[in-house]
Amino acid sequence: MSPDRKTLTAWMHHLGDETDAAYLYRILASSEKNPQRSDIYLRIAHVEDRHVGLWRDLLAQHGHQLEAPKPSARARFLAWLARRFGPSILLSLLLREEGQEVRGYIALHRESKPGATKETALTLAKESAEHADTLRDLAGATGEPWHRAKTGGFLRNIIYGFNDGLTANFGLVAGIIGAQVESQIVLVAGVAGMIADALSMGASGYLASKSEQEVYDHEIATEREEIKLMPELEQEELALLYEAKGISRERAQNMASDIMQDPEKALQEKVRDELGIGTAHATPFQEGWITGTATAVGALIPVAPFLLFDSATAIWTSFTVAMICHFAVGSARSTFTGRSIVRSGLDMFAVGLGVAIVGYVTGDLISQALS
Repeated sequence: MSPDRKTLTAWMHHLGDETDAAYLYRILASSEKNPQRSDIYLRIAHVEDRHVGLWRDLLAQHGHQLEAPKPSARARFLAWLARRFGPSILLSLLLREEGQEVRGYIALHRESKPGATKETALTLAKESAEHADTLRDLAGATGEPWHRAKTGGFLRNIIYGFNDGLTANFGLVAGIIGAQVESQIVLVAGVAGMIADALSMGASGYLASKSEQEVYDHEIATEREEIKLMPELEQEELALLYEAKGISRERAQNMASDIMQDPEKALQEKVRDELGIGTAHATPFQEGWITGTATAVGALIPVAPFLLFDSATAIWTSFTVAMICHFAVGSARSTFTGRSIVRSGLDMFAVGLGVAIVGYVTGDLISQALS
């Protein structure tokens, strides 16, 4: 029996996801300087190739013979970022996507009738869970990634800082244009808005990261003191953590006993597995600098045309370039949301257009009220 259109679309989506995953794991393997980690990524890529084959076989059984698809535009964009900024950018994103795949395949297994689809879904769910566990350990994260998955870091700060600066200053510039003032005033107000927004976002990023780090430092200091004052209790807790991972009780107790001989090593284990605190990817200053700079760049875009053109040309150029950038930053956000590049871009385009309209109308109304 041939699957309905909705089911076929879902299967094609899974095929595309597995193709992208195989491609990105190979990018990780080629970008990773650590040979051991590179080998892990390459082995996962081979499994993802097999997943592609499973979906192609399932589709073929239902009358849809397909060649192996090519990586999507989103996957190629992520590969470009990884080659230029390092593999860590991809690691957290792939961890999140493996978690999403586990949830998706579990749902597919639950909803499918007994047969090839149900068996394929179960196989893929188990192997995706294994991949997620491997990536979680490599990333220094905790918990089951299919229940919660975090994204963030360098790339996220750039995209969201840029988005904030672009949208906020675009609304400001549109409002001043609506007030029908001289282009020099638009330029001055736009530059002032750019500086203020960049400083605000940078300071917020710095303070948020600093506060988080202070909390982590306090928790780590407390854990260090507990290991010093209550080593027997901490050893027992460590053994329980190992048991929770599926290690036998006797082996878990022996491992905990060995690790407790080195208090610093024991602290690292407790911080990672009990507190769930991973390695920081950037200092508070770096977080603030990255966010603030990205905000400034985004905020400069609607202002820059007023440095180059006269009033009418500058207005239309500012609007055109800002709308294009809204679509671009919306597309870039799809790296975190997992949505279609086009849909995500159009959503952000609509937001930018709405901001422009509201800003312009507000400026016009205030101008009329004051005249």
